[in-house]
Amino acid sequence: MKKLGNIKIVVFDLDGTLLSNRGEIGEETKELIKKLKTYNVRFSFATGRLHTAIMKYAGELEIDIPLISLDGCLIKSYPKNEILFESFVKEKHVKKAVNFAEEFLVNVALCHDKAIYYTEQNSIIPQIIEKFGANFEPVETYEKLCGRTLEVVLAGDNRGAIKYIYERMHLPYSVGLNTSLIKSSTYEGIYYLEIRRKGSSKAKGFQRLLKYLKIKETDAAVVGDWYNDISLFQTKAVKVALNNAVPEIKRLADIITKRNNDEDGTAEFLQMLLKSRSNHGR
Repeated sequence: MKKLGNIKIVVFDLDGTLLSNRGEIGEETKELIKKLKTYNVRFSFATGRLHTAIMKYAGELEIDIPLISLDGCLIKSYPKNEILFESFVKEKHVKKAVNFAEEFLVNVALCHDKAIYYTEQNSIIPQIIEKFGANFEPVETYEKLCGRTLEVVLAGDNRGAIKYIYERMHLPYSVGLNTSLIKSSTYEGIYYLEIRRKGSSKAKGFQRLLKYLKIKETDAAVVGDWYNDISLFQTKAVKVALNNAVPEIKRLADIITKRNNDEDGTAEFLQMLLKSRSNHGR
């Protein structure tokens, strides 16, 4: 296993990882993070949530470096809210996805920095999209919102229709996009098609953050549980999967905790890290 003594930063996924199913950070994790900061270990997030939906957790942990949100589409500092990186889907691609969604009766929403926008015919969006803590705002039309969209999300139970749209939005039809077809971890039978500009992923966001902080990939650790963490688990970082992680994540992991996210599983890894850093010195 890779040495933990050189770790300078830990980047957490949130839902299913750092957070319990009640949306809380474990008390043991909080205490260990405080101790690890005395060894100059830094902390950040890489999540599918909006930036505004993760700020309170950054505040709890007193994080003072940029946070990766919307699966790498936005990297924004906290608490100053300075943008390190943002990646908008091209307007023509946003409109194409919206048109497909309307044609095949699939729910669609546009994710921006501060809110997720949905129209009346997509009114179920706030109930089925896994963007926890997001501000959802109804709009009459998407027309004026297509130019600054960070991510387009299609959602519904018609997997066949969503898969067809995925194929039509995928290469060779739409150059310059990252498209992900995933099954919901919370809502049974619901599938998502997430559309982002090419070059936007958790791994790319992670690498951009490390470059900004001047930290080597091998001196970083990532902690996750779900399919959208796979790109993180393909980097050179120390990879930590919680006990509740999907098999694909566990296969890529260097460390698998015995505890799950409801048992403050991140604390198990942080205890290992603290012990290693204590032996390694400050």
